[in-house]
Amino acid sequence: MTSPETFISIASSANPQLKALRKLAQSNAAYRAEGQVWLEGDHLCRAALQRGWQPVLAVFSEEISPETRAKYAQSATKTIVTSSALFASISALESPASMGCVMALPVPQAIAARAPSVVLDRVQDAGNVGSILRSAAAFGFGQVLALKGSAALWSPKVLRAGMGAHFALSMHEGLSLEDLATLQVPLLVTSSHQGALLHQQRLPWPCAWVMGHEGQGVQAALQARAAAHVRIGQPGGEESLNVAAAAAICLHASAAAS
Repeated sequence: MTSPETFISIASSANPQLKALRKLAQSNAAYRAEGQVWLEGDHLCRAALQRGWQPVLAVFSEEISPETRAKYAQSATKTIVTSSALFASISALESPASMGCVMALPVPQAIAARAPSVVLDRVQDAGNVGSILRSAAAFGFGQVLALKGSAALWSPKVLRAGMGAHFALSMHEGLSLEDLATLQVPLLVTSSHQGALLHQQRLPWPCAWVMGHEGQGVQAALQARAAAHVRIGQPGGEESLNVAAAAAICLHASAAAS
């Protein structure tokens, strides 16, 4: 346990610890090499704590109240206080949040063969990926399998868009099609031109919903493996839905039918 008396004050922009934090906060892939992730802001940090994650490091700007510092210091292995300007140099946000935590990423686990899952097939937009993670967590799909070409799941933008959903999910990334052979649940694929309408389908549970590339959709090899193709009715006549919106509709339909 850290106490307010053990806070470390950093006043130099050249400090090695601040340099390491900048890399974590501003790079999409640094977490892979470091095995750690930067969470900025009270919302993300609290979401992690509520799921039992413990900070390796807590970082505050001087403007944060002593009470807030003390709250996180009770869980953090190490706590740093720095000026608002230096904290802003760490942040990748236009309006820095004035506090953040570094968390160790969980040890990779084997893919759970029977878990309700979401498969990301080269979904590249960070906002879409984060939104899909939120829907997965909300509707009971506890496993996310991201194929190569998908946005980095723990990148800063995906973390912000996920709004804390990461900490409720078992996530695997950089996967190949062969890795999906482990799954023993039906694959369901959304399509704009084939399959029965979603509200007319009897949806299996558990299952794995496949969400495809924003422009190209689900690749042919996965289409061929699908147990069912599903269309979402669009009486308004639009050609297609945003992939994150489609995911929310499909995952909710599965959860309601289970």
